Amino acid sequence: MARAEVAPPEAYAGVDPSHKVSELCSLLESYLEPDEVKIVYDAYLFGAAAHEGQRRLSGEPYITHPLAVARILGEMRMDYQSVVSAILHDVIEDTPSSKEQIARDFGGDVAELVDGVSKLTQIKFESKAEAQAANFRKMVLAMARDIRVILVKLADRLHNMRTIWVMPPHKRRRIARETLEIYAPIANRLGINHIRIELEDLAFAAMYPMRFRVIKHQVRKTRKNQKELVGKVKNALEERLRESGIEADVEGREKHLFGIYQKMQNTGGEPRGFHSIFDVHGFRIITGAVDACYRVLGVMHSLYKPVPGYFKDYIAIPKSNGYQSLHTTLWGPQGVQIEVQIRTEEMHRVAEMGVAAHWIYKTGELGTNTAQARAREWVKDLLEMQRNAGNPLEFIENVKIDLFPDEVYVFTPKGEIMELPRGATLVDFAYAVHSDIGDTCLAARVDKRLVPLRTPLQTGQTVDIITAPGARPNPAWLDFVVTAKARSAIRHALKNLRHEEAASLGRRLLNQALESLGADLETLDQAAIDKGLESLGAESVDELLESIGLGKRMPWLAARHLAGVVEDSGDQQVNGSEPLTIKGTEGAVVTFAKCCNPIPGDPIIGFASSGRGVVVHLQDCKNLQEYRKHPDKWLDVQWEQDVDREFTVPIRVDVVNQRGVLAEVAATISQTEGNIVNVSVDEREGMIVTINFTVAVRDRVHLARIMRRVRVLSSVLRIARVRG
Repeated sequence: MARAEVAPPEAYAGVDPSHKVSELCSLLESYLEPDEVKIVYDAYLFGAAAHEGQRRLSGEPYITHPLAVARILGEMRMDYQSVVSAILHDVIEDTPSSKEQIARDFGGDVAELVDGVSKLTQIKFESKAEAQAANFRKMVLAMARDIRVILVKLADRLHNMRTIWVMPPHKRRRIARETLEIYAPIANRLGINHIRIELEDLAFAAMYPMRFRVIKHQVRKTRKNQKELVGKVKNALEERLRESGIEADVEGREKHLFGIYQKMQNTGGEPRGFHSIFDVHGFRIITGAVDACYRVLGVMHSLYKPVPGYFKDYIAIPKSNGYQSLHTTLWGPQGVQIEVQIRTEEMHRVAEMGVAAHWIYKTGELGTNTAQARAREWVKDLLEMQRNAGNPLEFIENVKIDLFPDEVYVFTPKGEIMELPRGATLVDFAYAVHSDIGDTCLAARVDKRLVPLRTPLQTGQTVDIITAPGARPNPAWLDFVVTAKARSAIRHALKNLRHEEAASLGRRLLNQALESLGADLETLDQAAIDKGLESLGAESVDELLESIGLGKRMPWLAARHLAGVVEDSGDQQVNGSEPLTIKGTEGAVVTFAKCCNPIPGDPIIGFASSGRGVVVHLQDCKNLQEYRKHPDKWLDVQWEQDVDREFTVPIRVDVVNQRGVLAEVAATISQTEGNIVNVSVDEREGMIVTINFTVAVRDRVHLARIMRRVRVLSSVLRIARVRG
């Protein structure tokens, strides 16, 4: 499809929309039924009346823009409902016309499409970025119902980019950046290659006009100089194919300007000059069947030697957008490199049109070709990300991450192929299989060998995820996952887990406080609970329990409100309540202070910290001085009788500086079932060295046994636990 040149603003003077609609109808008559073309014309009359008196910045009547958007879809041979929606896509947003009126005159499908493209103009947002993110999220939800929404939006953005030069420079750059970050990658993800290329080149020209002009000039000059060489190679390819009895079309493949610029900017970490990129010539060979593609590949490799490592089979393993082709790079005449793409006619249509290829909405279904099936899967993933995202800004950032994949292909234990972005880890793989697999993954095997979960995947590996019912997502995973699906799912799971843990702790604290008042949450009258919640300003019992567990509300104060004894008790903690028992399995809502590292058997005290829950300190911790001013937030806590987990504690060991002393001390700790988590060495006074260990122990008795065994070593001068 030919790309439209951007016309200067004066070219719009005196534009007659009636000429444009007649051209549109002539185009549509080539593939639509007459009654469908009539509906499109009626939509034009409706839109022209609705936009009467409105003009674009260029000075042209506003209706010329919707007509241009409709023409873009007509050139893609889209169905009449899509074309009608393109003509009406701004009437809800910019005119008094309503969605109900459009549904009445043109049908519910058209009304939903128009509404899906319309911005959220009734809601006030704090920033432009937040508004853009919210509008994008609304469009994604509409895409899930009807993917034609994004095709109308892409056509709308394409015409806006073609006429962007009437905008002020700062707006041009903002719109161009958004196009490069969101809309061009979406066009690529949906496989609509011609729209992607034009959007990228137009945005490149708007953002960096000088760079655009320089590269464009160089391309024209180089193309003229190399015309003879390209013709010679093309003739050689065609001659060899004829000799082999293979029917195929050979055509030159021009690189687009933004693609050249990207390669110049950063290829393998080093910027490259223009000529090192443009010296690679591109050809496309289109044949009749899949088996012929592989025969053509053999012919090409017999004609010119292949460059090792540059063959890719996207027919056997299609790209994420459904793209299929064989790619190979050859050493041509005079030492020039030749890039060849080999595909069938069907693959070529999908490569250029993607999800828009073979549109069959007349049957009521989206279709079954690869591009459409993958588009449905992608939109499904977007919906899951949208549900997990905390706000529109987080969602759009996740989408940006998802839109720039450089794929690796790995196998499940059953031999199924999984496609992931380059740099994806085992956790990304687990979430790609299923969210439940990701949430409960514990370890993984790559090619039957256990490896860390943060290990990046390589193409061709076989991955087996090991899960456990009690496993939970680790916040540290957020530091290395690369897929938006994994990131949003981890955040969502951690948020839910924190809610559950906080509510569970809050229930224990509240029941403990109620017990001292002779009450219990389960037996309290519902009227008393409702009255207590109202006086506390809480919407529900769950919200109250969570806020208590997170330290945002004091349990004894909430207990008095629920028990109806607020007026008799003042603001001090209820006396006589049993200490809160610490099990060590409360999760993120009970944390153990790093300043003093309490372990089971130590005398401890709790402090309710807003947003963090309960922070447990040693009773003699030096840092408790600053909490003395808030006795209402202190909690009486004690250890569970049998705590089934390990706790880390730092110890300092002074030793004689001699060969093998570190190994001797470490071995002794290991023999007493202590796990060394961290170790560092400080040299002090020449012959005396201080070794700092962080050791995981079960309780105070276990620590004492370790310290006794280490203390009796002949090389050890002193050992002490490090306290706050």
